[in-house]
This record gives sequence, structure tokens and C-alpha cells, in this order.
Amino acid sequence: SVLLVFILLGHWLEMRARAGASEAIRALLDLAPPKAIVLRNGKEVEVATADVALGDIVVLRPGNKLPVDGQVIEGESTIDESMLTGESMPVIKRVGDTVIGATINKSGTLRYRSTKIGADTALAQIVRLVQEAQNSKAPAQLLADRAAQWLVLAAIVVGLVTFAVWFWWFGQPLLFAMTLTITVFVIACPDALGLATPMAVMVGTGLGAANGILFKNAAALEETTKLDVLVFDKTGTLTMGQPRVVEVVPAAEIESDDVLRVAAAVERGSDHPLALAIVERSQSLDIPAVDDFLNIEGKGASARINGAQIFLGNRRLMDEQVVDLQALGDRAEALKGDGRTVVHVARSGRLLGLIAIADAPRPTAVATISKLHEKGIRVAMLTGDNAGTAQRIAGMLGIDIVLADVLPGQKAEKIKQLQQEGFKVGMVGDGVNDAPALTQADVGFSIGAGADVAIESADIVLMKSDPYDVVGAMTLSRATLRKMHQNLWWAVGYNAIAFPLAAGVFYPFLLSPEIAALAMSGSSALVALNALLLKRTTLEGIRPPTSPPGKREPLTLQRGATA
Repeated sequence: SVLLVFILLGHWLEMRARAGASEAIRALLDLAPPKAIVLRNGKEVEVATADVALGDIVVLRPGNKLPVDGQVIEGESTIDESMLTGESMPVIKRVGDTVIGATINKSGTLRYRSTKIGADTALAQIVRLVQEAQNSKAPAQLLADRAAQWLVLAAIVVGLVTFAVWFWWFGQPLLFAMTLTITVFVIACPDALGLATPMAVMVGTGLGAANGILFKNAAALEETTKLDVLVFDKTGTLTMGQPRVVEVVPAAEIESDDVLRVAAAVERGSDHPLALAIVERSQSLDIPAVDDFLNIEGKGASARINGAQIFLGNRRLMDEQVVDLQALGDRAEALKGDGRTVVHVARSGRLLGLIAIADAPRPTAVATISKLHEKGIRVAMLTGDNAGTAQRIAGMLGIDIVLADVLPGQKAEKIKQLQQEGFKVGMVGDGVNDAPALTQADVGFSIGAGADVAIESADIVLMKSDPYDVVGAMTLSRATLRKMHQNLWWAVGYNAIAFPLAAGVFYPFLLSPEIAALAMSGSSALVALNALLLKRTTLEGIRPPTSPPGKREPLTLQRGATA
């Protein structure tokens, strides 16, 4: 009876381990609220979240979780989207903005129209991805499955040989020979071998999901450990994808704020990306009113402020207006050489200053590349920029390989060229034109905020839209594969020792069937518990280091070139 208790305890530990591996899915499902308030016949009615219909008007009060995805039609509020994006700061939502189910309304009251319900919501798709990944088989699992088949055959053969040797050769009683044969069959149960990799995969993918890293399948989890080159698309991945004012250069006796104030006044009526960047930088300034605003196609814009004529734009516009640029000419050329877009600001024919605009690197880009170098990964940057601009950004970030002047349709070809040279290549991108390259790569990483087609084409989705999560994905992949190997070696070693013990090779030391059952159960539980130790893995993608790496000399690859 004591042995029976131990056997049952082993199975209980195994079941607990299996259940623990699915905690990530349960945690995700618990994010959705059970009830929702919707408008039916002009009245607010509380219904189950599952009963919310497509097109229903959902009423959302402060503190409520959003039941489904939708589009705001009334009100303004701040939404905590940290469960989806990892961003701790709430996001302001106004009429026309998209909202995501399971996020939290922090302040105002909103009404929004449901656009995605049930299995189509963002949360449901995340759960589906995690479930598919946990149910998929890694390449190592296929090997384990074949080994388990051979183990069963070996157990039958060894059991029969054991019976024949003890009964016919040594002349032992029938009961003795049958007992040893049964012991061989019991102790050789391939539970541990069958659990070795799927348990590690379940825990690994669950831990990834809890940290915003979604592996679509177990093969991607294993293939990530083999990468030796990681290619990043520049815009929207290594950089913010939005122009930012990086420098203001005022003329003599002019204040920087005056340059920004005048420029923002003119650009406030424009939706051009450069104009939006200037307006955003000037939010804290007192912006004057303008008259006679005029957009000058391909050159800039003009307006009047208190009767003075303002021109804002490139050098061609300044030359046409006969504005003397000599005082800041050298500075403008230097900024252009650094890959900046230079906006000239002139008032009444006099140059007030320069505004340099660039697509700023993401805050964690430098730390990402530094940590990948530490892991022995070469980093490449894929961009349509000219070689000069690409080299500047590569020098700032520590890029190894620069793929410059690449047209959108050439991205997949560049990945293929690297693969033909024997590299295992990962690709990180976010746009529609990244989809072919993500598919071509051995492992495709998609930034979560990117286009749907890019996410569909990728093997791993980084929900926080942070390139540093690539480091977390690689750390988790290596830790998971390490657990797979540990479990496989344990399962193989266990059976290598178990067979001779059970067959009576060390007679008179013999194992009883009860002890064999206990050993088999304990072996399975040990494999499961070892997989659960993955939860102690610290993903480096959560808190990137702030210390910048030393500069590296990048290698430029232009059209037709290879690494």
C-alpha cells in the first residue's frame, strides 16, 4: 500500500506539472470580462461576453474591461493596453480609434461598436496561437517518438529474452521468470521519453506568451536556437517609423524656440509626416495664428504671421525666395550628410534657422544589437536608404552588415543570398513588404504593431513591438531546447539502467514489479518537474541594459552585393 501511495503521488506530480504548463492559456482567458453592457432597443442591458453580437454598441465605464474589439463612436478615455503591448502608459482613445478586448478603461466613459467578437478578437487569436504552439511537435519530438517506438519493441524483446534465460537456461521457477519479465515490461514504459520534449515546449511557449512573445509552433522554438545572422528591417523595427525633430539650429541672435514656434504655426494645418513631427516637438510652446497658408508641392509651405511672410521648406524653396543661406550652409550640409532631412525656416527673406528631422532609433535598438553580439549572432540591417544614411544608422547601432538601397521587392532575395552562403537567417520586420522576407527566412519575427500580413507570415510575433524581445525569444528558445536535451538524456539514461536491473543482471539484487512501477512513475514526474523549472528563466527581453556597446565598423552591401 505504501508503494501504491508513492506511485499515485508520482502520477499526481506529473498531472500537476502538465496543468501548470497550461497556466498561460488560463491566464489569457481570464483577461476577458464575463459580462458586457450593450445597448438593446435604446436601453443598457448586461449580457454575457459570449452573447455580444457583431455591430452591438458596447457601453464602457471607468474601470471596466473591454469585452470585445471595436471602434469608438462616442466619448474619450485612456485605455490600459499593457496586456497586449506591454506599454505601461495608458493610451488616449477618441472617436474613430480602435480598441482591443481585455484591455482596461482607466478614466472616461466610452461607447464603441463591436467589430470583432468570439474567435476573431485579438485575445482569442493570441490564445489560439499559444494552443497551436503547445500542441505542435518540435523536430526533437519526432526523434523522441521514434525512440519510444523502438523502446517498446526493445522492452518486448528484452522481456521475452529475460523469461527464456531464467526459465529455460537457469531453470528458475515459472513464477520467478514471469515476475522478472513483468518487471521489465513495467519499468520500460516510455512515458518519460514521450514527455521529454512536449512538456518543455508547453512550458516554454506558455512563458513566452506571458511575456508577449508568441511562438506559432514548436519548430520555430527550436529553429531559433540555430540562427547565426539576424536581419532587421530598419523602418518601424530598429527605428520608430515616425519622423522626429532631432535638432534645431537657430541663426545668430535667434532662439531655438522661436524657430520652432514659427515653423509649427505654419505646419499646424498640414498632415505631412515632417509637419506632424515639427508640431509634436512644439506642443509646449505658444503657437501664433497664421494667415494665407499655402502648401508648395515638393518644396514646403508658406503663410503669414502678423503680416510677415514665412517660408518653410527645402533649399530649392529658399533659393527661389532668394534667402541667404550662407551663415548655416555648412551646418545644413553636415546634417544632410548624417542622413537628416533639413527644413529651412525663413521670415521676410531672412533665415531664422534649420530644423533637422530623422526617423529616430527605438530606445532599445542599441541594447538589442549589443546583446545579440554577446550571444554570437551577427546583425544585418535591411533598408531602402542610400549607403551613406544606412552607414550612419549602422554606426550608431553597431550593425555588422548593411544591406542598403534595397527595394521592397528585393528583401526576400537578400535573405536568400545570405542563406545560400550557409547562414541560418532570422528576419525581423513589421510591414506588408516584409512578408515575403519573413517567409523566406529560416525564422520570421514580426513586430506586434505591424501589418496583419506580416504577422501571418512570421513564425514568432513580438506583441510588445519592442525589438529587444528578439533577445528574450532567443533566450527562451535556448533554455527550452536545453530542457528538451536534459529530459531526453535522462529518459535514455533511465532506460539504459532500468533494463539490466529489471532483467536480473545484478542477481541476487532484484527489482519487484512494484518498485519498477514506482521508478517508472518517478521518472515521468522528474521529467515534468524539470520542464517546469523553465519558469525560473529570466527573459532578457523584459529589462534591456542601458549601457551602449562599443562602435563596430559595418560592412555595406548595396544592390546585387552579398554579405
